[in-house]
Amino acid sequence: MSQPLDTLWYTRCPVPTGLGIAVQQGWLQQDLAALGTRVQSLREADDQAVRESHFDHTLRNSVRHGGSIPAIWARAQGRETRVIGLSWADEAQLILTRPDSAIHSVQDLKGRRFGLPDWSAAQIDFTRAQALRGLENALKLHGLQVGDLHLVNYRYHGTFSDRPVRNVAGTPVSIGQGEGRNLELAGLLRGEVDAIFLKGTSAVQLAHAFGLRTVIDTGSHPDPLIRSNNGTPRTLAVDSHLLKWHPDVARTLLASVLRAEHWAQQHPDETHRYLARETNSSEYWVGVAYGNDAHLRLRTALDGQAIDALQDFVQFLARWRFIPASFAVRDWIDRQPLDALLAAPSAMDRKPVAL
Repeated sequence: MSQPLDTLWYTRCPVPTGLGIAVQQGWLQQDLAALGTRVQSLREADDQAVRESHFDHTLRNSVRHGGSIPAIWARAQGRETRVIGLSWADEAQLILTRPDSAIHSVQDLKGRRFGLPDWSAAQIDFTRAQALRGLENALKLHGLQVGDLHLVNYRYHGTFSDRPVRNVAGTPVSIGQGEGRNLELAGLLRGEVDAIFLKGTSAVQLAHAFGLRTVIDTGSHPDPLIRSNNGTPRTLAVDSHLLKWHPDVARTLLASVLRAEHWAQQHPDETHRYLARETNSSEYWVGVAYGNDAHLRLRTALDGQAIDALQDFVQFLARWRFIPASFAVRDWIDRQPLDALLAAPSAMDRKPVAL
């Protein structure tokens, strides 16, 4: 039997997610208010330990929808969490070089210098992991390995949650965290390295602004395992305490996510404007980074292909020692909340989108 819950803590990354839409539209707050539960943003908390739960999932009765690396890391560290949904919204994943570079293909990367972020003080450096994943996936298509390049580290100070996120005109903004960002990009422009990895709307905007050449976009490759990275798929994860003691809250929040995604598929213009706010960008760059059909790709499910891609990614993180050991993704998943909702007539008209 579900017990009353005073507060549900939520967090999401500044990327396309159904949870983000549910929050921006106020549906999550309204639906949970009917259960006597208020909703509070974890990343906007004044307490850094609370904000850090965005990465380590230590805060009880919380939900996180976003990049899979922190969720995987937290699970590998022994956090009692369960995945109740996976969403897959393909995005630009670019290996970039300077316009005057002699690098015109992936093969030309051999022996070159590749710039990588290095957040040594962070519990889990997801930026480094996703850059290495994009690089490795690009290289394997042409029989190369990461060891064929010279890796150059760019050290960042502090952590990803040193300062709270503030909501500015509906846009989550990391206040005061702009100092010292894009160090590897600066290194590329100065000629210290020959190529870097960037993804999402910031990647396509920066590539355009500095006239950078795209060597490869692994985010548009037909093989889902090549496209698989931090954001493909994204995990919708909750702590096990929430599922055990507050199952009504878990089902309600998942229903709000599905409702938001269903709405998005029917409202492309409004959804693209939401995605622009969420990524602190514009509708144009959202279309470039995520496709003009981005509204159709907001779909939380538990498809076998997404599960297999997530398992492959877990093994990658273990091989590169971002996590201590691999684990079985299928054992991490709890299908009951999603299966119950999809069995309801109101959810049956949701059409799937191929990965």
